[in-house]
Amino acid sequence: MRRFYQKQSFRINFHAFLLLLPSLVFLLLFTFYPIGQTIFHSLFKSDLSTPEPLFVGLENFKRLSEDDTFWKVLMNNIWFAIGTIPTTIIIGLLMAVVVNKHIVGRSWIRTFLFYPAVIPAIAIANIWLYIYTPNFGLLNYVLNMVGIGSVDLLAHSNTVMFAMIVMVIWKEAGFFMIFFLAGLQNISEELYDAAKIDGSSRSTTFTRITIPLLMPTTLFVSILALTNAFKLVDHLVVMTQGGPNNASNLLLYYIYETVFKYWDMGYGATLTTILLLIMMIIASVQFLFMEKRIHYN
Repeated sequence: MRRFYQKQSFRINFHAFLLLLPSLVFLLLFTFYPIGQTIFHSLFKSDLSTPEPLFVGLENFKRLSEDDTFWKVLMNNIWFAIGTIPTTIIIGLLMAVVVNKHIVGRSWIRTFLFYPAVIPAIAIANIWLYIYTPNFGLLNYVLNMVGIGSVDLLAHSNTVMFAMIVMVIWKEAGFFMIFFLAGLQNISEELYDAAKIDGSSRSTTFTRITIPLLMPTTLFVSILALTNAFKLVDHLVVMTQGGPNNASNLLLYYIYETVFKYWDMGYGATLTTILLLIMMIIASVQFLFMEKRIHYN
């Protein structure tokens, strides 16, 4: 009998492994192998001055620690993440709460709010480039109408990051709304009915029932928002090219320039390794901080 159960257990585990095998192969080929190759190439000097890659050990990391542009770009990316992640999550949640109610034209409102998420990145960049254009852009047209006068947000170091943050919030809030909407619809109505019977106010119900039960969704969305905050390239290529004076330059765009503009593959791999390390650390902190606060139905 014991041998029979052992065979059954082995058969079940083997079938489970076969079902997971395609995903494991995909992860190995397209995630772990490229990461390993990137870390390996970060130990080499490979640019236009070296016909063949030259092993330099940790020299690229020493160069990175002395690179003023890297530190400026890293701080830009941190402020960009601080400006976009909480704002898009909060706005996305509020929009989901509104469109989850039985209101007139609910489907049209959902479509309208989600629409920016399906517009191609280059198209979004061109739309906002037109909005911010100093002479005939939509923003300056409105500002001139109210007597404020024209401003060129993309041309000044102290305003360009704010302009990029606003664009990303407009683009991503509706995308996150869909996840929160799915989470809201997964919460049992019986919990809200019980709260009404107990005399709970709307704010109490929202903070004691809705928010805790949305924590799994919030964790997923926060990881997604973090990833998006550190992988912005398309909009920078079209709108600012990292200027003025690197004021809007972000880490992935700096990597893009290093590799494809200056053909410095070794240093680009080093920058990519640091980016991966930063995202792993922040994601781990998010998991440790939020996992304790996650509740399920």
